[in-house]
Amino acid sequence: MTRTSRVWTTLLLFALVLILLLIFILQNQDDVKLSFLGAHGSLPLAVAMLFSAVAGALLVAIPGVGRMIQLRKVARRGTAATPADRPVSADPPAGKPAKTLHRPAR
Repeated sequence: MTRTSRVWTTLLLFALVLILLLIFILQNQDDVKLSFLGAHGSLPLAVAMLFSAVAGALLVAIPGVGRMIQLRKVARRGTAATPADRPVSADPPAGKPAKTLHRPAR
């Protein structure tokens, strides 16, 4: 599958989801009463459910983004310790004996 065909497939899937979401919103226009922390109001049912879904997605996405930023910082620190322009030597530093691996006898 080429990159262009993946883009078109994804675009068509998003368009299908958008059409289904619009049908859902248009079929659920009944007002519902909402109360939250002393605030009261009414919204169409579909809009209230859409806000709830977006809030739930944000509750998952915000910590996920924070964790990705944290992991990127750790990865950058790890690469900064051994710059790419300096070759890493397998030889031990001068004056220190080389470490040997000891294999257990069979």
